[in-house]
Formats: sequence, structure tokens, C-alpha cells
Amino acid sequence: MTKAVLIAGTNSGVGKTTVSMGMMAALVKRGLQVQPYKVGPDYIDPSYHTAICKRASRNLDTFMMGAEGVKREVVRTSGESDISVIEGVMGLFDGMDSTEVASSAHVAKSLDVPVILVLNVHGMSRSAAAIVKGYSEFDPDVKVAGVILNKVGSPRHTKMIRDCIPDIPIVGALPRNKEISVPSRHLGLHMAFECEFDTTELACFIEENIDLDTIIEMAREPNTNVYEEKEIPETDLKIGVAMDKAFCFYYAAMFDEFRQNGAEVVFFSPMAGELPDVDGMYFGGGYPELYPCELETSATTKSLKDLSADGMPIYGECGGLQYLSTSYEIDNVVYKMADIFPARTVLTKKLQALGYTEGYAHGAFIKGPVKGHEFHYSVTYCDDDARLTFEMKRGKGIKDGWDGIEEHNSLACYQHAHPVSFPVKAFVDMCREYKRS
Repeated sequence: MTKAVLIAGTNSGVGKTTVSMGMMAALVKRGLQVQPYKVGPDYIDPSYHTAICKRASRNLDTFMMGAEGVKREVVRTSGESDISVIEGVMGLFDGMDSTEVASSAHVAKSLDVPVILVLNVHGMSRSAAAIVKGYSEFDPDVKVAGVILNKVGSPRHTKMIRDCIPDIPIVGALPRNKEISVPSRHLGLHMAFECEFDTTELACFIEENIDLDTIIEMAREPNTNVYEEKEIPETDLKIGVAMDKAFCFYYAAMFDEFRQNGAEVVFFSPMAGELPDVDGMYFGGGYPELYPCELETSATTKSLKDLSADGMPIYGECGGLQYLSTSYEIDNVVYKMADIFPARTVLTKKLQALGYTEGYAHGAFIKGPVKGHEFHYSVTYCDDDARLTFEMKRGKGIKDGWDGIEEHNSLACYQHAHPVSFPVKAFVDMCREYKRS
């Protein structure tokens, strides 16, 4: 393992994403191999991390993965890198409901790594000391090792705040810079592949205003259990993964688990009408609502119903659910979709669900406890004979506290799942059985 540091904010919007990405870019510019991580169930920030570091960014989520799962993921993926940079989520101590679970603090405690706290000091001076004191003493097990001041007004402003905070090092002071930003939309930032993405200016900005050498010295090796890498078995089947602008929300760990269970991962584009020769398919979330015409006319779309009826295992999450339904209504225009499930989806202007999910699956596809995350601006209306199989204890799902619609060997849900809390082996075994049939 390599040494690690976690970049957290006092709250959302203080600049921790800019700082995290800028640090990654600056460290890469120095010639270091950087392993990026993101706290929480985010897909978008990791796409930038991956583009910057040329290493797949990994999610660390103590709700979906548990503390031990977080430890195993870091041990498994941080090898052969020079330093790990973990981007936090929301404010340092903000977790699920009023608990620490799924917070940046919980991840920092689980790994026993130092925290660099990002603080927006626009419009304040000595008050910054009170904030830092509160964050550094709130939980003694969370080690706030340094502070980065964002949006400082002048060198004098920086000195005033430094003089007020003698006990914790100020390792950076970023002047206001409106040129460094990433455009946003209803689900957050644009994915990295959708933007002109040059980090040269950002890397230089961070290098000039943050003491990277001190942060590297502050980083420490995570305190984890020994984890033995599993031997990858011989590949005996293929799973197609939809990957294009419409379907791009995936955890890299899911692909690893497919491979660990003997499956070759084959990426394909439904928008381009591709249909690979595979034994099962996985449609992640993304932005199908932005490309309904391309999906409606796609040869892939027109072929999926027959494949499902033939028994091919097909799994879809959120955007995958919308695509695998009968139709998708967007701005009063109805587009035909794959028609695997007896359900239709309508895009709404209002956020319909956001947060962690938990429940119990009663279906043939998945049985047992399920955990995940949902975030969508759509409503899916099912026919009366639709089979819903996830009984939700937490979360909204599709209808009346239920998620997970099944048809043949196909399943789709609003819930996004992590492989630690998803029965990957059962899905791969279904694909293997289908191949043999």
C-alpha cells in the first residue's frame, strides 16, 4: 500500500473537488503515480479522477461497503502507486441521516488517514479559527492534519487567518479564480469525457498556492487488515456492459468482480447500435434522457426484447431501467425503448429520489438483503401484472416502497448497487447457465 490523504470540506461547495482534482493533476505533473478515490456513491467526480490519474478511481462508501469493505478496496487497488488521494463528500462529518456512516470522517477513521480540511474564507477572518477548532476537536479520532484556505482575498487576508490558527498548519491558500470551474447540469457535473479537459492550468494553480511537499509528508499508510488478492479464474463467459454517453455510471469495482468470477467484460454502445456476442448484459445509469432519438432507432434497442425472452440475463440500473422499459416520455414526446418490462417511464422536472436504499429482495434474480443508492428525475409506471421484487426498508424505489422489476431472467431497478452489496457471483452464474443452455 501507499500513503494516503483525504481532502474534505467544511460543507459542500467550498472547493474540495477543485482542490482534489488539482492536487491529483499537480502530483501527476510531478511524475507521481496517483491512485484516486471518492467517498460516497458518486460516478461523476471519479470520471475526472480517472482522466487525470490514468488509473481507475474507486468509491469508498461505508454504508454500501462497510468499513472492512473500504479497507479491502484500498489495499486491493492502491498498489504500484506513489500516493493515494481521497476526495471527500459534502461536509467532513455529514453522513447518512444524523450518523457518521458514509461520511468522509467515517472513511478517514476506518483507514486512519489524515484529513486536509478545505475552508472557504470569503468574507471572514478570525471566524475561520473557530470553524477549524470545531472541526478539529469534534471527533478526536478524526485527524485534521492541515487546512487549505479557499477564496482568500489577498496575502494580508491569508496572514490574518494564519495568525489566528497557530495549532494546525495552513498548507494552502487559494486566491479567487473564476476561470477554474466545471459546468453543471441536473445530475451534477458533466462527465469528464463530455468536456474539453485540460488540467495544465489547474495543476499550476495548485502547485503555486498549496504546499504539496508538506501534504506528501503528512500522508500516512492506511491502517487496514491484510488482504490477499484472489487468483483470477480462467474466463469462460462474456458479459456485455453498455458504455457510451447514455450509459456511463459504473463502479470500477463491479468490473473487477465480474472478472474475479470468470467473466470477460465486453463494452459496447447501444447508441451506436452495437450488439456483442455475450452471455449476459449490464446497463448502468447515465443520461438516456439526452439521447432518446438515438436509442429509439438503435438496432440494439430493437434486439433486446427477444434476447430477454430467450432467457439471457440482463440487469439494468436507473438509466438502464428507463431504457429497458416499454417507453420513455420526455417533454411530452413518447419514445419507444427496449420493451423488456411492462412499464413506462416519464422524465420529470423535479427530483424524485436521492439517497441510500436498503431492503430485501424476494425475486428469482436476487434473493436476500440489498443496499444501494438512488438519484433520479423520473417516474416509472408499471402495469398491474409487473413483478416488483425489492421490498424497500429505506428509499423510494419504483412504486409504493418496492423496487426491482423482473421479467424472464431480466431485472432492472432504480437502485445503483456496489459489488460488495450485490450478488455478482449469482448474476455471473446465471450468465454461465444461459451460455450452456
